[in-house]
Amino acid sequence: MSLLSEFGTGVNAVRPGRTRMPLFDAPLIVVFVTLVLFGLLMVYSASIALADGPRYANYGQFYFVLRHGLFIAVGVTAALIAFTIPMRIWERLAVPLFLVCLLLLVVVLIPGVGREVNGARRWLPLGVVNFQPSELMKVAVVLFAADYTVRKQQHMHNFLRGFLPMSCALAVVGILLLLEPDLGAFMVIVAIAVGLLFIGGINGKLFTVLVGGMIASFLALIWLSPWRRERLFVYLDPWNPENAYGSAYQLSHSLIALGRGEWFGVGLGNSVEKLHYLPEAHTDFIVAVIGEELGFVGVAGLIALFAFVVWRGFDIGRQALAMDRTFSGLVAQGVALWFGVQSFINIGVCIGLLPTKGLTLPLVSYGGTGIVMNIVAAALLLRVDYETRNMMRGKRT
Repeated sequence: MSLLSEFGTGVNAVRPGRTRMPLFDAPLIVVFVTLVLFGLLMVYSASIALADGPRYANYGQFYFVLRHGLFIAVGVTAALIAFTIPMRIWERLAVPLFLVCLLLLVVVLIPGVGREVNGARRWLPLGVVNFQPSELMKVAVVLFAADYTVRKQQHMHNFLRGFLPMSCALAVVGILLLLEPDLGAFMVIVAIAVGLLFIGGINGKLFTVLVGGMIASFLALIWLSPWRRERLFVYLDPWNPENAYGSAYQLSHSLIALGRGEWFGVGLGNSVEKLHYLPEAHTDFIVAVIGEELGFVGVAGLIALFAFVVWRGFDIGRQALAMDRTFSGLVAQGVALWFGVQSFINIGVCIGLLPTKGLTLPLVSYGGTGIVMNIVAAALLLRVDYETRNMMRGKRT
């Protein structure tokens, strides 16, 4: 039986007493705003000393925080536009947006077009900013996987019509992302797509084959890539002197930062590791700075906020599914999967639970396209909730 059917059908599943509920989920909005503003504060704290080093000697102390604030403003503007678009329109745009993202992933690989940084070609230069297509693909795959599940609902137990098309689509995305390379983005995208297929009721055997194939592919990629294999082995022993001064340098300094923070931290702005010891302190390893300055309590509070977002995302999705709004429900749960998986990987890397992988912390880390797409995804989640609440009030959206 499809898992979707377990949520009930029709408006009869809604309790009559809930028609007086507010139009918006105020606690969820407060948490989103808190995460974004907290991220702005921590980006400022983590990046303020970068201008003292040779790499960023031409940058001012406020360079990164001002750009991050600008990207937040762009993200909020884009989110307001996204929120005004009904989910039925997003459903029609799902496939075209996915195809456009595939095209952009091809374009970014063209020599002379895509911008290369540290051996990775992930950005399209747009004047004063760089656009990262893989971040837009995360939004696109949430919409595409939700739309695919709705369209293929009757074929979820069929290999050729339910399983194979999505597998081929993910394979194409994977090949393009690995050519950049961007294994981290591919992991998140696969988690979103596979998670939505599971929620949508894919055949258990096919799901096992899909997950097994993905795991085998990841292991093969790691084993066949010497530098990825090295990262895995140094992660298992980061304090070996050869590793600590080599491939485990970031991890070892992240752990030092977290250790210095102890329970309550050394105080906001007082991190030592951000003073050119810990690379990418304002992006991939911002949790290490949070742990050093705000301690275990600060990191635990951050995890609690993300746990709330994930819980509300799945709950909003469940409510939409209960009212036969399958696409909307899957989009909400896709956003929850995105934030949950990416935050788990980012925090897991910083605390040494997972091998080092370049992924930002959603809504918090410094980033251009990433923070914009994170805020847009939050708007999609709020739009699903808004439409569900309107239906409970007897209004059409």
